[in-house]
Amino acid sequence: MAKDKNFCDMCEVFDPDEQVVNLMKDRKLQENIVYQLSELFKTIGDPTRINILYALKDRELCVYDLSEILEMSSSAISHQLRVLRNNNLVKYRKEGRSVYYSLDDNHVLCLFGQGLNHVLED
Repeated sequence: MAKDKNFCDMCEVFDPDEQVVNLMKDRKLQENIVYQLSELFKTIGDPTRINILYALKDRELCVYDLSEILEMSSSAISHQLRVLRNNNLVKYRKEGRSVYYSLDDNHVLCLFGQGLNHVLED
């Protein structure tokens, strides 16, 4: 049977299951958690920051390495790294006058990897 183009994926009768609704309401995320998660995805949702995270997935790099890899100015890279650092997605360490960036922890790598795998699915 062909689908009607005007068909909307909604119940035809409004009859919510009160038990399920109450259970799910009790399990809702707290507003501050929803906000933090939203900010995390907004931060990751920038193409330049995705490229930076991808570059950092295997090794730590300095601003100048990232600048060359992404063909962007070091000040633009620094700005994006600051955003990533403020959202706990990257960390840095100083060695002499150099600063090296890496992914903050394994969660960032997993999050990035899961997203990438999802996009690459057939």
